[in-house]
Amino acid sequence: MNVIARIASAVALLGTALAAQALPSFAEVRAAHRPSDITLTDRDGVAIQTLRVDARVRRLPWVPLADISPALQRAIVLGEDKRFYEHGGVDWSAVATSAWGNLWNGRTRGASTLTMQLAGLIDAGLARPGGGRSLARKIGQAVGAAQLEARWTKSEILEAYLNSVSFRGEVVGIDALSLTLFGKHPSGLDAQEAAIAAALLRAPNANADAVAQRACSVLQLQELACTGVTALAATALARQGGMPLVEQLAPHFARQVVVADGAPVQRSTLDAGLQRAAVAALRRQLGELSGRNVEDGAVLVLDNASGEVRAWVGSSGDLSGAAQFDGVLARRQPGSTLKPFVYELAFERRLITPVSLIDDSPAQIATPSGLYLPQNYDHDFKGWVSARSALGASLNVPAVRVGAMLGPDALVERLNALGFALPQPGGYYGSSLALGSADVTLLALTNAYRAFANGGRYAPVALRAAQAQPVRVADAAAVYLASDILADNNARARTFGLASLLATRGFAAVKTGTSKDMRDNWCVGFTDRYSVGVWVGNAGGAAMHGVSGVSGAAPVWQALVARLHEGRPSQPPRAPAGVVAARVQFDAQREPARDEVFLAGTEQVRQRATAQTGDAARFGIASPRDGSVFAIDPDIPPAAQRIGFEGEAGTWVLDGKRLGTARRLMWAPWPGRHELALLGRDGAVLETVRFEVRGAGLREPGRTPR
Repeated sequence: MNVIARIASAVALLGTALAAQALPSFAEVRAAHRPSDITLTDRDGVAIQTLRVDARVRRLPWVPLADISPALQRAIVLGEDKRFYEHGGVDWSAVATSAWGNLWNGRTRGASTLTMQLAGLIDAGLARPGGGRSLARKIGQAVGAAQLEARWTKSEILEAYLNSVSFRGEVVGIDALSLTLFGKHPSGLDAQEAAIAAALLRAPNANADAVAQRACSVLQLQELACTGVTALAATALARQGGMPLVEQLAPHFARQVVVADGAPVQRSTLDAGLQRAAVAALRRQLGELSGRNVEDGAVLVLDNASGEVRAWVGSSGDLSGAAQFDGVLARRQPGSTLKPFVYELAFERRLITPVSLIDDSPAQIATPSGLYLPQNYDHDFKGWVSARSALGASLNVPAVRVGAMLGPDALVERLNALGFALPQPGGYYGSSLALGSADVTLLALTNAYRAFANGGRYAPVALRAAQAQPVRVADAAAVYLASDILADNNARARTFGLASLLATRGFAAVKTGTSKDMRDNWCVGFTDRYSVGVWVGNAGGAAMHGVSGVSGAAPVWQALVARLHEGRPSQPPRAPAGVVAARVQFDAQREPARDEVFLAGTEQVRQRATAQTGDAARFGIASPRDGSVFAIDPDIPPAAQRIGFEGEAGTWVLDGKRLGTARRLMWAPWPGRHELALLGRDGAVLETVRFEVRGAGLREPGRTPR
């Protein structure tokens, strides 16, 4: 096609382009800018994490022209469009001195101005197609450039261009380029770095030598030296991990709270200083545990009043083989950290008080899979101990006995009310539920302790500072009793000693837990302002070597509680209505005399524990055990085959019929499956067991079988 034909065709296309819809305004383009990485800040606006939400490009928040170094602005204009501040969108002077083919169909930008390039960047219809340039699009860009120059200022055009242009690979915009290649913000780019950035516009995929050669040309236009540019270009193009520049403190929390299509900078509830301290404390403790086969951990700190998250550490980062694994949300067995909820419910139902004696001796608990024989951590049994000592010292057998009084269904109901969301009914877990056999998350466990901190009122965790209205799920007075035990250093001394890491300068109610085979280790507790939960273990479920609650998670918990209450020790809660105090004496010097707290109305009955070991109160049904099977021998006298019902003083009901009120009843067995219930003084069911009798029925002398 000759020149005249080209001009005629261009005029026709120009008329079509002029009729096209106007390009957006500067404000509209800036508002439509969407970063590929959203920055999360803490509650005070400190940047703590970035999260990539667009995998196609790497584009960061919009950078105002005032925050871009003058050296870079100068290099871009000199390298791409020397007459930028003089032309009206199309540099007709450059067109006049440029070959037609170079302008419209050549391999370089030629006379294509910054404004024309911007028109192609903000309107997909004007962008360069994959097959190369087209005359129609070039003319469209010229018309679009004229529109932009008529409505936008030169500063707005340059600012939008620098935020929208593709530099190299997936990198779009000067902020992403500056952080990726030079590890700094655009405001800090010097003349040589700016020249390299300008060179990449012409040759985004060129090697370091070609980029350096082009950068030197840009520097020469400014009469600046080119010394060291080749080495600088090679270093910049080889740089790895230079972006983003902000601290990466909370990757797991960011995945929970960042709104992908939301603002480029989003504020969270975290405390940057506390988050940093939690990360450091966890990594330091895992370093101390080196050689004990433990590499993972998680930390959660909640504000008691608001439910907001102040620290969320999902993993140990590069110390872990599964850094993306979020230990705050993973379900694991919590061990003894569930015991406080067992005792609190038993207090609430007035089955026991803190001074009730519970037998810590070998026990066999029937379960669907066989007999369950709970053991204490030290494989020793303490005999008759008070509920305060049993919970404080984390004794297993008493916890199972108290759990049996409640029944697993009642315990599951309470745990679910506290937010655990257990997926199975009580029968699935059985008696071992009292020792933490159900899988729970650190998030749910810590928030359940927060419910205790709030006197039995539960509300979900406020991930985005939207506080939910709390609801009462536990009696405030019973919660106070359980919390008082968890804060009693003397109560835990039998197992942990008086100088353990669980002893704090101010008030703190705390409990440790270790799951079966030492696969998980926990320390969870609360002060007057915060609830803190720590888990250590292995994401893959491998067992640790000799790591307990005090040696594993407790050091991290203690360090964070100390930091949270620097300068202001935690204060103990005030006793709520319904709590009374009384002096208690124990017989046989089982435990020292002490001032004890009770639910009002229980202190007179249980304030003195004077029963001898053989006659001490049995809580719930001691015999028969659930699932027992009895066989009747017709050759043995009936009097020798009676079955004894033993347990707490109450009313015995067999198969719906009342048998009498006593601690012990003898029953002439009859073949079949039976259900035995024990009712307390208020008529409530203390415990229900099922057993079976096999063989011929026993006949009393002078009676005829039914």
